[in-house]
Amino acid sequence: MAPVPAGVRRMPHGRRSGRARVSGRDDAGRLSAAELGTGLGERATLVQFSTAFCAPCRATRRVLGEVAAMVPGVAHVEIDAEARLELVRALGIVKTPTVLVLDARGVVVRRAAGLPRKADVIAALGEAV
Repeated sequence: MAPVPAGVRRMPHGRRSGRARVSGRDDAGRLSAAELGTGLGERATLVQFSTAFCAPCRATRRVLGEVAAMVPGVAHVEIDAEARLELVRALGIVKTPTVLVLDARGVVVRRAAGLPRKADVIAALGEAV
């Protein structure tokens, strides 16, 4: 096992692996259309950070795409985490997939790491719209 720097607590791998971790309002602030590389949704935006060889990222893409298709005014934006390292660092993204739920102004209202359930995404959208 690799040494852990002082002051850093290591989460046992099995306890969180494969399950989405959701947190509330994010203090990271607001994301603009320019930062995302595309326009924001009229009512909300689902931002997914992915990597090329991430199997849960493909499933997350499907879930978010389905939700965006069924809720009017919601956009789904997928960002390649490896290509956008400056944004990943600024937002504190440490795992893929990570999903941010933005309101119409681009304010982060929810974030989750791991494969989200469709019901949880819909519930999170309730806070954004």
